[in-house]
Amino acid sequence: METRAGRLSPPEWLLNGLRPQSAPVPWAAVARSGVALSVPLAIGLLVGEPAYGALASMGALSGVIGDTADAYRMRIFNIAIPQLFGAIGVTVGTLVYGEGWLAVAVLTLVALVSGMISSIGAVASVSGLLLLLNAVVGAGLEMPQPWWTAPLLLGVGGLFVLLLSLLAWPLRGGMPERAAVAGAYRGVAELFAATGTAAYGERRQDVTEALNTAYDLILARRARDHGRRSPLVRLLAQLNVLIPLVEGAAAAHHYGRASRRPEIAAAVRELADAVAEARGDVPELVLPEPEGPADRAVDSALRHAATVVTSADGDPFPADDRLGRPPTLSVRFRATARGVLFSEASWRYGLRLALCIGLAQSLVSLVDVPRSYWVALTVTFVLKPDFGSVFSRAVLRALGTAAGLLVAAAVLAQVQRGWWDVPVMMGLAALIPWFSAKGYAFQTAAITPVILLLSDTLNHEGFDLVLPRLLDSLLGCAIALIAGYLLWPESWHSRIGDRLAAAVEEIAGYVGCAFDTAGDKAEQIRRRRRIYRDLSSVRSEFQRALTEPPPTGTRAAAWWPLVVAVERIVDATTAARVRVDHGAPRPSRREVLGVERQLRELAEGLRSSAVLVEVRAVLEGDDEGVLAPLRHEVTAARAITSPPRRERERPPRTEQ
Repeated sequence: METRAGRLSPPEWLLNGLRPQSAPVPWAAVARSGVALSVPLAIGLLVGEPAYGALASMGALSGVIGDTADAYRMRIFNIAIPQLFGAIGVTVGTLVYGEGWLAVAVLTLVALVSGMISSIGAVASVSGLLLLLNAVVGAGLEMPQPWWTAPLLLGVGGLFVLLLSLLAWPLRGGMPERAAVAGAYRGVAELFAATGTAAYGERRQDVTEALNTAYDLILARRARDHGRRSPLVRLLAQLNVLIPLVEGAAAAHHYGRASRRPEIAAAVRELADAVAEARGDVPELVLPEPEGPADRAVDSALRHAATVVTSADGDPFPADDRLGRPPTLSVRFRATARGVLFSEASWRYGLRLALCIGLAQSLVSLVDVPRSYWVALTVTFVLKPDFGSVFSRAVLRALGTAAGLLVAAAVLAQVQRGWWDVPVMMGLAALIPWFSAKGYAFQTAAITPVILLLSDTLNHEGFDLVLPRLLDSLLGCAIALIAGYLLWPESWHSRIGDRLAAAVEEIAGYVGCAFDTAGDKAEQIRRRRRIYRDLSSVRSEFQRALTEPPPTGTRAAAWWPLVVAVERIVDATTAARVRVDHGAPRPSRREVLGVERQLRELAEGLRSSAVLVEVRAVLEGDDEGVLAPLRHEVTAARAITSPPRRERERPPRTEQ
């Protein structure tokens, strides 16, 4: 009976998507969303134009979806720029409303552009999403005339969200950046608390994410802030001095004695509090006496960090930014344009999205059946590249839409249309940020009734639109699965193998640079940070692959130990270099070249094979030397093989 019950239970990849993620309730975003979507609706009812209010609320919904940044300056970009693209989209869609083949051709072209620009970054991804979504809505719903009415109302709704999100800027102007830097310090404190334990790897991942977030926030502003006395410079200095501490933690994990004691983690927490409160009265550090090179590295880095945190002018020993000043906007624009136009991945995704939208719009515009814009709308959401696995997303969207339609059906059946729509909309809209933090299926369930209620204000179909929308959603999911997933089987190498191989090759270069007597210290740091960013992306891609059914999910599970092993190699390299910098004997050039050679061979093997093959690596060197742990980690990585098929039937649970 147990075996039969196990076979009837949902697969693990589906359970992973349906399992709510643990996240705090974003109360400010919840309140902002409720107000932003209900107020335009109330104003529309007040002036006797409920359709105008519904369009403004749709624009506010777009703003809520894009309002994902903490820093106020970034919110302007995250909300305002996508609104511009959304206005262009709805204008184009309105102009081809009811035009048959012309609408199909235009929306297919818009889908191609939307898919290609989505690969640029987070803001571009939301911009591409709104460009296509609003074009689909404009081509599927009759909009008020003249033509500029719809884009104007959508833009007003989005800007209302922006205004609400910026209300606290005068009082909390620099708090998001300062909170991000303080969060990075707290992450490092937890990292030191975990040195020498099995929890170290997980804590190091948290530190990588915290550093990425803090550097992204500060360096984005640094491109426009050139003052040497601004608070931003102090925050950047405080963030830069964390790098030696993170490197020291790697050495403490492998070799530390005194640096593993709780006083170290407590001292870093004191610095985190000082950064968060912008004060310079950190008590004098009382640290244990160092007992070796690793301990000396931690002691030196911690005392220097304390000096920088307590200094009113930032780093009293000025140096170049650890990661360099960002290039100018014109340089980044040209590099981005080249990347989009000449990137195989950009064209591949754009063509996939264009094919699916073309099929969906053809069905809507040319086939004489009661279909709606909801088909293409579903395709757009399911095929978003940065939302997770296409397969699991299609299944989760179908389930989330069904749940959302149940809510919408209850509202349409029981709530009288008119002023009662305002409190109902406020309650439903408030759920969107809360449910979005819990997972894709939950976000879909929250957004679906909101869109349906706003659509009903425009087309007045009432309860009769519920069942057709469910069928349209299932049809859109089917198109995405067949034309956007099954017909485009991505090579394992292009998706995972090549990216992991590139990271391993970069690590080989880092090993050579780290122990080069004439090596550039800043270049070593930049390489290490770049490697951890790349590995973070690879880890995210693996997490997406783990949510897919076999064979992709099982193959990702088989390769997962190698990702962990590669991360351990970077830590061991950093630990060895830190020890050398603080008095340990430098390894011979022959030892370094042997490690480099094994890593390059590993990278080549990852590119040429879909199955992990065990290699018995022979690395010569002093068993008591500084590179001994690194040689051990490289040997362990090369010895990893794909487990037998029966052991790969149940992939590990993804991290929540």
